[in-house]
Amino acid sequence: MTSRPPRPRWTKPALILGITSALGLLLISCAEVNRAVVAPPQIAGAKYAGSKQCVQCHADEASHFASATHSKLHLTDDKVGDTGCEACHGPASLHVTSGGAAGTIVNPKKSPEACFQCHLDKRSQFSLPNSHPVLAGKISCVDCHDVHSGNAIRGTGAALASQNDTCTSCHTQQKGPFVFEHRALKEGCVSCHNPHGSINQKMLVARDANLCLRCHLEAPSTPNAGQINANAINTSVQNHNARLMQGTCWSAGCHEAIHGSNANNHFRY
Repeated sequence: MTSRPPRPRWTKPALILGITSALGLLLISCAEVNRAVVAPPQIAGAKYAGSKQCVQCHADEASHFASATHSKLHLTDDKVGDTGCEACHGPASLHVTSGGAAGTIVNPKKSPEACFQCHLDKRSQFSLPNSHPVLAGKISCVDCHDVHSGNAIRGTGAALASQNDTCTSCHTQQKGPFVFEHRALKEGCVSCHNPHGSINQKMLVARDANLCLRCHLEAPSTPNAGQINANAINTSVQNHNARLMQGTCWSAGCHEAIHGSNANNHFRY
């Protein structure tokens, strides 16, 4: 019977070196760059020309593009220098040599595919039962987003009014002004609607009375009574518990003019 050779043991210095090397490889593999790395759209027969070629004709877009979040997009091929524009529009050599001929560049206004290469979640949202008809080609992403400036969402921050204007440029009936305005409008249309798509009607972020109760939910009259007290605006003495089963708050003869009313402070026509 032969004896087995002794198993090699990790010495303390070797163990420390091994752990340090493993952590180093992990940090290198997980290192973040300061620009997003994407696979840009391709155009048959075209090569990258660089953003300097784009500026010669598209000076307006280029003048404030440096402040845009999309300017941080970075191509894996740096041979031609800065290629920020071509990260979304594809290689532009044919577009440049042809003097801007149609079909020689990717135009996100005509096809959302250039946007979907990064925003994969938005493709799925536009496929939901209730959504803006982007996939049908009736509107485009750039009808609501300005990708050449800022964070691409019009009217954010202190310019909330202009953000609502993006919606009311099409949804004119909801713009107002109203004598009795729903306070939710001051928080923006997206406080109730998901503009990309939803499983709920009217692209609402929640269905039926649950949407309204996200704001209009008060403490029960008796603690720990399990009561939902949905008194609407703190000026009503009526308890809405029995009415929740009749339908949504904006139906069943109640608050039909939910965006605002010129006739009634309970948002009725």
